[in-house]
Parts: sequence; C-alpha cells; structure tokens
Amino acid sequence: MSGARFQSIQDYHVAQEAAEREICDTLRGLIDRHLPEAESRIWHGHPVWFLGGNPVAGYSRLKDCIRLLFWSGQSFTTPGLSPEGKFKAAELRLTDPAQIDPGLMARWLAEARDIQWDYKNIVKRKGRLERLR
Repeated sequence: MSGARFQSIQDYHVAQEAAEREICDTLRGLIDRHLPEAESRIWHGHPVWFLGGNPVAGYSRLKDCIRLLFWSGQSFTTPGLSPEGKFKAAELRLTDPAQIDPGLMARWLAEARDIQWDYKNIVKRKGRLERLR
C-alpha cells in the first residue's frame, strides 16, 4: 500500500484494515471537530490538516500502527507525544482505537492551532524553521 495514490481521505480510510480504519475514522472526527477551520487533504500520501497553508496534524499507516503526527508537537506542553524527526514534530503511535484519548486529542489540537512552526516556507528558508505563533 505504500505506493498507493489516494484521491481523498475517504479513499485512504477505505484502503485500511478494519482496526486501522476505525483509528483513522476516530482521528479524523476529532481533528475535524477541534480544527473546523483547517483545510484537509491527502498530502505526501496521507491525510493532513493545514492552517494557513501550514501542516499542523495528520496521520499515516506504518507497518505496525497508525502514526498520529503534530508538526509542531515538540513545542506542546501537554504530555504524551514522542519527538519525531529532526525538526519540531511529535507523534503518537496507535494500534487500537481504545488508545485514543479524546481529552488529550482536544488539548493537542488546541496547541496545534496556537503553536506553529513555519513548515510551509521551510524549503525557501533552506531547512530553517521559524516560529509563527
């Protein structure tokens, strides 16, 4: 499935196995509820939500889990996320829908709105991130 091209988030969800689909459906519902102003689309092969053209949250299927990613998550004060990559992203790996805590998700999503690093212009700035908010 890694080479699959999805036309929509719904196509992405339908391509998942039952447990992963339930995780994806739950995450999408929470993200849409708490970031109603965000634009969502398939970006680099998986669902991502953007504020002002800047990626803030998304998820992807890995070999053994669904990875929830917050692009600026290393700057969040709410605990529970692990650093991911060399920039400011943080993740949570999920293998069961019961692992999703709606209260924590609401807090992380509020922080995703309030704390943003400028990934939209990272190429223009030659890999240097600047804080937006």
